[in-house]
Amino acid sequence: MPLHSSSKHLLTTLCLAGCSLAVWAGGTRPASPWVPHVDDSYQIQLTGKINTGYDVEVYDIDLFDTPDAVMNTLHGRGVRVVCYFSAGTAEDWRADYSQFKPADLGGNLDGWPGERWVDTRSANVRAIMKARFDRAAARGCDGVDTDNVDEYTYSDSGFPLTPSTQLNYNRFLAKEAHARGLKIGLKNDVGQLSSLVASFDFAVNESCHVYKECGGYSLFTNADKPVFNIEYKKKWVDDPDARARMCAQARAANLRTLVMPHLLNDDFRLSCDD
Repeated sequence: MPLHSSSKHLLTTLCLAGCSLAVWAGGTRPASPWVPHVDDSYQIQLTGKINTGYDVEVYDIDLFDTPDAVMNTLHGRGVRVVCYFSAGTAEDWRADYSQFKPADLGGNLDGWPGERWVDTRSANVRAIMKARFDRAAARGCDGVDTDNVDEYTYSDSGFPLTPSTQLNYNRFLAKEAHARGLKIGLKNDVGQLSSLVASFDFAVNESCHVYKECGGYSLFTNADKPVFNIEYKKKWVDDPDARARMCAQARAANLRTLVMPHLLNDDFRLSCDD
């Protein structure tokens, strides 16, 4: 999809909560830094026209495709905006795809046409990611959701990556985000939670209830860092009793759990906090 063309905006409306706002090129964000807390509620929508109507503290939306007007609407009522992009793959519909060199591109991401793993050791890949952090800061994002940062666990990536190379890359991402005043979430990479909890401000997890991996996230919740959990299993859509049991476990673990469609397009949203 084509990149949304941003323009500079001056926000003249005060936050509904009374917060002050700083003006950024292409967007605005509250002047006070975001301090994520374990009980922050959230919504994530990465495709389709963004529904800004949910009463939550945090929205996770696409860095490239989200219009400035959406970001300003959310910031205008004091909502924190997390901007999503893939840090471990190259998507051929992104505006900066041509900047990846042939040597940077590895195997295809299974189930996602047009998306390939990238060599996270590459200086060029890291330069592209730095530019994405620059874009996030310029757009007024409060934080970033960097996807596909557990590439070392995929044998078909096309690169000889290891746990050590992944730790090095993920810490690089955290350092670059923080250098620009951005908070950063650790996306999945459950096997390295203990090594990375100190570097990341929150976590975004997919399907930890399915894979029985939610327990490790106590490292984040015990540090007052929120865990934004997404579950896709059809059973939890169709069977209210099964969903209630799963949600009871989520609440006991202090996770912020949503049951959502795989496309994250707001076709439905079932929250364990409702």
